[in-house]
Amino acid sequence: MAPSTGSVHPVRYLTVFAALVAVLYALVFFTGDKSATPKLGIDLQGGTRVTLTARTPDGSKPTPDSLRQAQEIIETRVNGLGVSGSEVVIDGDNLVITVPGDDSAQARSLGQTARLYVRPVQTSQAAAAPGAQAPAGETPAEPTGTLDPGPAPAPQNRPFPAQDPSAPAEPTPSDEAAPADGSGSETAEAADEIAAARASRQSTDPAVQQAAMATLDCSVPDPLRGNDDPALPLVACSTDGQAVYLLAPSIIDGQEIADATSGYNSQQSRHEVSLTFKTEGSNTWAAFTSQNIGKQAAFTLDSKVVSAPVVQGATPAGSSTSITGSFTAASAKELANTLKYGSLPLSFAASEAETVSATLGLASLEAGLIAGLVGLILVLLYCLLYYRMLGVLTALSLVLSGVMVYAIMVLLGRYINFTLDLAGIAGLIIGIGMTADSFVVFFERIKDEMREGRSFRSAVPRGWARARRTILSGNAVSFIAAAVLYVLAVGQVRGFAFTLGLTTILDVVVVFLVTWPLVHLASKSPFWSRPGVNGLGAVQQIAKERKAAAASAKESRV
Repeated sequence: MAPSTGSVHPVRYLTVFAALVAVLYALVFFTGDKSATPKLGIDLQGGTRVTLTARTPDGSKPTPDSLRQAQEIIETRVNGLGVSGSEVVIDGDNLVITVPGDDSAQARSLGQTARLYVRPVQTSQAAAAPGAQAPAGETPAEPTGTLDPGPAPAPQNRPFPAQDPSAPAEPTPSDEAAPADGSGSETAEAADEIAAARASRQSTDPAVQQAAMATLDCSVPDPLRGNDDPALPLVACSTDGQAVYLLAPSIIDGQEIADATSGYNSQQSRHEVSLTFKTEGSNTWAAFTSQNIGKQAAFTLDSKVVSAPVVQGATPAGSSTSITGSFTAASAKELANTLKYGSLPLSFAASEAETVSATLGLASLEAGLIAGLVGLILVLLYCLLYYRMLGVLTALSLVLSGVMVYAIMVLLGRYINFTLDLAGIAGLIIGIGMTADSFVVFFERIKDEMREGRSFRSAVPRGWARARRTILSGNAVSFIAAAVLYVLAVGQVRGFAFTLGLTTILDVVVVFLVTWPLVHLASKSPFWSRPGVNGLGAVQQIAKERKAAAASAKESRV
């Protein structure tokens, strides 16, 4: 049974929708880069291409399985939700990464091996070249307790505070690394460099270890990067190049990471990366911290020390652990994603980044938008001719839906790296058509009620009570189809499925918060209730004829 008109508050629904739109556009114009332009995909704006050449410790040819595994991990890093429009393809012994836009640093950082280990610190000292600069794009770490015999007091609210904040991991290999042609002589040379570095920096001989600490130059590219043996000791630099550590064999492998997130610690006024270990790693960490209070544990990423905090108390099993350093919000997020999505089975050397042109170009974008606009205009003309006043409300609802969709596209590009390509535009256009279908279902239910003899005012709430079930059922089926397509598809098809599912959800929002309240308000207006205005005169005439026929039949039976 339809709700009474007294229980309906259309102004409240419209206010809620207006508040949602206001919040979305406040986020667009007052957060992030404040740009009101959505990100475009490779097919529309071009991108940046970097070729990663695989390097194995012994100089052998990488296996197809290891290349495929590396491809999957890098795809997950750059395209976690499958909507960034990036491409990762295997080309011989190379991985070719293409990302939208001209950010070459992002493409290079994707090849970061990200082999994380937790190693006890045996000793540390200032680097041989204390004046060396931190790697480009990183902030040099401030002086810390690792260079001072006495650790600084720890905050009282953390059982495992970071005593040695240092810069985040070096994001990219050196530009002087092996070029993308993967020639045999250069591969053998790289293998010789790795073997020599292991011999000096992973020796178990204390004399060799001390010599390595004294001579290690932290200002040059690390040939051992990501290829250290976790079962052996390691002489490693801090990521800012100002300290050298002698580390014991690893006690926890990065594969034991269950999750990694970035955030801002307001009490310490710094960005952090929070790690949650799996059961075995968490138990090992709890045992280590309980037995080594006052000692340091180093988090090493690709053979460099990211952080070496002093254990101030035991960390219970199951608790998270923080990596701190001179992180920015972006670098902390990048490190968290790198650790979260896994270590690469190979190390890579990157070629120079090159710009690639759009595969389709803005002309295709304009053609797609024009096609969508023409279709939208035809739909609106049909609604105006067939539904008249209701067609006006359809047009207003579609415009408001488009306003909300645009803001969401901008924000998705900013926060989840969503890029809009032609496949995504197709999903949006189909979604708009589905929104129009919902309007038609609602309006036809109103006409059905009026054919039974009800007035426009009484037919609206009853028609809505019948239509909303159909609208929800239809949208549920469409959303399930989009979700299945998103899970099973790859590449641009995922972008299509994503926008289709998004517009399906927005269809429900617009119909419930905009279309239904507007029609309800119109049903109370004497002007909009006129048959000549709302276009329902023919339906009312049918209702009168049915009523007269029923009365005549009743009289004949009497």
